[in-house]
Amino acid sequence: MAERSGETADRILQAARSGLLTDGYAALSTRRVADLAGVPLSQIHYHFGGKQGLILALLERENARLVERQRHMYGTETPLWKRYEQACDFLEDDLASGYVRVLQEMMAAGWSDQALGRQVVAMLNAWFTVLEEVACEAEARFGSLGPFTAGDLAALIGLSFLGGEAVILLGEEQWSRRVRGSLRSVGELIRRFEEPS
Repeated sequence: MAERSGETADRILQAARSGLLTDGYAALSTRRVADLAGVPLSQIHYHFGGKQGLILALLERENARLVERQRHMYGTETPLWKRYEQACDFLEDDLASGYVRVLQEMMAAGWSDQALGRQVVAMLNAWFTVLEEVACEAEARFGSLGPFTAGDLAALIGLSFLGGEAVILLGEEQWSRRVRGSLRSVGELIRRFEEPS
């Protein structure tokens, strides 16, 4: 019985992800998700309590998986600049998968719903923790991060990605190319520190 319940919840989460990518958060209804999942509407309320709980569950599941991916990637012995380039590659994967859209939609919804905003910030903190660990590694390796603390540098990089993602989602090609190029140029800066000529 619990296995079937888990399968139903998973089907609902997959339908919510599909509907969110197609319709966006504001236009997504629990009835539409129920139809996409092939379940009664009551199942969404039973498993998730409603639309917001459903989308948060979807975001939390994706967020945990992707933070673990980043932690694993940054935990290797590969040079920092190559790991940063991999992070830029992961951005492309995360845009294609819809994760970035879901995250940005929930951030926007959190502007007018403080409780939701706190939950989204808690998820973002996991990313900033990983980035700060990497910045501490860089500080230990290079001896100094200039005027920045490891936390400052982690915040600057994390916020650059978040802002860049928002601009990319607007769909204007020139700005999208500019964002991608700017983010990748940071990898080249790291490379110059790691491999001075």
